[in-house]
Amino acid sequence: MPRSGLWLLPHLSLRQTVSRALPLLMLLLLTACSSGYQGRECSGEIQTLSGQPRGTTQGMIVDRFSSFSVTLPDMQLDSGPLYSSDRRTYIPSATTQNGWLAQRLSDRRFTIVNAPRDEAITFTCPVP
Repeated sequence: MPRSGLWLLPHLSLRQTVSRALPLLMLLLLTACSSGYQGRECSGEIQTLSGQPRGTTQGMIVDRFSSFSVTLPDMQLDSGPLYSSDRRTYIPSATTQNGWLAQRLSDRRFTIVNAPRDEAITFTCPVP
């Protein structure tokens, strides 16, 4: 069998096979890159900086590994690029444009802190 690798399209030349397969591969790549990931609903515990509970909230977390965004009923925060000189030792964090400290505690836990408002919200997301 001289062309055993082309068993799906045995009657086409290599050039014809590539010219037909390339648009399909491009469409597949475009579809994969434009997935509609909207984040996940996570529960948040609101507390003061000294640890006094203030209640709970629900937020939509969009995790992009090097950054994340939080959408709450009354605000939206984007962490921007998270930084840590050593991810095994220090928590990746950033300061948002609104002045919140954003931290990625784990794959499922995120926290946002606003010192002037004496408020910290720790989100815990369900396992996907």
